[in-house]
Amino acid sequence: MWQPDRHSRQPLYEQIAADLQRRISSGEFPPGSLFPSERKLAERLGVNRSTVVAAYDELRSIGLVESRTGSGTRVNEIRRGAMSLHAPNWSRYAEDGSFLPNLPYMRKIREAVARDSSLIDLASGELSADLAPSGEFAALLGDYRYDAYWGYDNPQGYMPLRQALVSYLDRHRGIRTTETSLMITSGSQQSLYLITQCLLSPGDAVAVEDPSYCYSLPMFQSAGLRPFRLPVGDRGINPEDVFALYKKHRIKMLFLNPNFQNPTGTVLVPERRKRLLEIASELGLPIVEDDPFSLTAFDRDVPAPLKAEDAGGSILYIGSFSKIAASGLRIGWMVAPRSVVERLADARLQMDFGLSVIPQQVAAEFIKSASFEPHLERLRKGLRLKRDLLIEALRERLPGLVAFDTPRGGLHLWCKLQREVHDGRLLDEALKRGLAYVPGSVYGSDSGFVRFTFARPQEGEIADGVARFAGALRKAIV
Repeated sequence: MWQPDRHSRQPLYEQIAADLQRRISSGEFPPGSLFPSERKLAERLGVNRSTVVAAYDELRSIGLVESRTGSGTRVNEIRRGAMSLHAPNWSRYAEDGSFLPNLPYMRKIREAVARDSSLIDLASGELSADLAPSGEFAALLGDYRYDAYWGYDNPQGYMPLRQALVSYLDRHRGIRTTETSLMITSGSQQSLYLITQCLLSPGDAVAVEDPSYCYSLPMFQSAGLRPFRLPVGDRGINPEDVFALYKKHRIKMLFLNPNFQNPTGTVLVPERRKRLLEIASELGLPIVEDDPFSLTAFDRDVPAPLKAEDAGGSILYIGSFSKIAASGLRIGWMVAPRSVVERLADARLQMDFGLSVIPQQVAAEFIKSASFEPHLERLRKGLRLKRDLLIEALRERLPGLVAFDTPRGGLHLWCKLQREVHDGRLLDEALKRGLAYVPGSVYGSDSGFVRFTFARPQEGEIADGVARFAGALRKAIV
């Protein structure tokens, strides 16, 4: 009997739906015939029942089957006598598009988190509700008089928010800029997407940290770019590696997360920062600086961004509220030369006519409010406590089995496993036990690394999450 291919990049539910569609077309399941129950087919194929549910949903969406409570799922009677007619092969269309899907591990993790609300989430890179400024937002929403006009806004972003960001960047990041050199985006990923689509061309070589969050984003491959790796050590990347890559491959852009790097948590040291800026200026090489974590510095010793020292104008600076306030606001920004901002704003206009004005108004008021800095202090304390709980649990549960450096900021703990293990098997074992985390290979590293994010779970869940991981690791060790 047919079985799904568990090594395929195609999700299991799509494979099952495609097989059933073939069997309907061949007449094996004629109109009106009853499909196996979701539970029975799941047992027969060795998959979760939710996978079969998703496959049946796929067939319902194209009109091939219908389901009725108490009667099960049947091939649609309307197709009787018309079996020579075929619905479009939507699965093939979905596979053939030029924009690549998320990596299989990431899809598996997100599906598991969405399916099981009791799962402990050490994977999602966002703040838990207790760390978000929910009370502050509620007060702002109650007191603020919103602009009367809610039509399309400037694709560069809401002007009062850009004005507030000019002051914010000067005060908190040491960056001097103007409203015309700022663009509001729906987060760092949209900034990266616009850069890869509008400022680079298929075949261009770019330099990316290794490991790096960028490797988890198929948008680089979708744009036809050729990424080359820059190893990240405990002092960040080596600037001389950038020079070597430029000489060998003529890289056109460097993507960098110098402060509390994702996933390693490292900070690029001052002498390397200086040398990197010298090289960028010498080569005329643009640097995209992604800086989402700096203000989370646990000891309040906030590292300066490269952009603050950018005398040569080499850096496109990206920031976001997702890691310091609320990911649901979907507010990010980019500081860039005016010609770049105008080009990207034009592209944004073609995509979505710009962001909703309402969250931009909320963000503008929050930055200017007296509650912003107290929130940052509360956030740092909360993140530091969760980091310490995670480290304490790892040392207690997995002595000698994991190694890590203690991060001084950010949301993540990067761990190296001290025994050989298969990434896929370990992840499956952890998900079975109700724990999500991200395998290090998602970020371009070799097998045997994991990234735990301590911002999302509640304090009381962290030790339990580590206990579940410990059980999965001992089961998966080769």
